[in-house]
Amino acid sequence: MSLKEQITEDMKNAMRAKDTGKLGTIRLLTAAMKQKEVDERIELTDAHILAILEKMVKQRKDSISQFEAGQRQDLADIEKAELAVLATYLPTPLSEAEINAAITAAIAEINAAGPQDMGKVMAILKAKLAGKADMTQVSSLVKAALSK
Repeated sequence: MSLKEQITEDMKNAMRAKDTGKLGTIRLLTAAMKQKEVDERIELTDAHILAILEKMVKQRKDSISQFEAGQRQDLADIEKAELAVLATYLPTPLSEAEINAAITAAIAEINAAGPQDMGKVMAILKAKLAGKADMTQVSSLVKAALSK
């Protein structure tokens, strides 16, 4: 079952269960998916959907930190609930050891010499780690590895 089919099936189940919180979040996700399909005139693959999910998760995390800084715990709780629903569609995140192993392999693959090769290394890692790791964390680890 593709990710798109799973999301559609979960939306139907949320409707049947009258789970308005989950249903609303899934509808936001399907709207974002439809928007990308219409804008780019493409049929979404799982990779496209993962990119949309990552963007939505990042938005929720930013919103949570902003709401908590503004003493709006009620709104932060809503965002946390949406984040929990979106996270169910993401693959399990890699451990830091697995990320470091991927970084070492990518550096060896292109024989990266220093910080000037960071873009090439990140291009390889983005393809391999999409949806499985926080790319800002990966970027800082690559920068540290190339600075040695």
